[in-house]
Amino acid sequence: MNDFVFGIYPYICLAVFLLGSLVRFDRAQYTWKADSSQFLRRGQLRWGSNLFHVGILALFFGHLFGLLTPKALYEAVGLSSAAKQMLAIGAGGVFGTMCLAGLVLLVHRRLAEPRIRATSSRMDIFILLWILATLLLGLASIVGRSATATAR
Repeated sequence: MNDFVFGIYPYICLAVFLLGSLVRFDRAQYTWKADSSQFLRRGQLRWGSNLFHVGILALFFGHLFGLLTPKALYEAVGLSSAAKQMLAIGAGGVFGTMCLAGLVLLVHRRLAEPRIRATSSRMDIFILLWILATLLLGLASIVGRSATATAR
């Protein structure tokens, strides 16, 4: 079961994601985006969008390199597994908090501003809240991991 969950299932998910994205792009190209609300109010958008995007991109690449880097490579650089985990906890905490701050601004902007809420679809709001829940779960796991790492 462990081999399936950690060895095969991630590739199934990646294949479904890529094929689903290609099919959606082919069939419904203009459903990929949230409707723009930039012209309605810019103040929170600038801070929220920049914090969110920098944070989420750093988290994405941190996960990408952290999960795909062979143990021999980071040990050759002089980084132990424990040090790599502490680096991931620190960087993930910083960029996760940055992403959270931006996302909270964007959610607040979308829900609290009547004109923006009127132009938002249910799916726009659902996706923002889904990302928020996922981000909060990730940040909560940092607390558990850092407590485990410091206990060792």
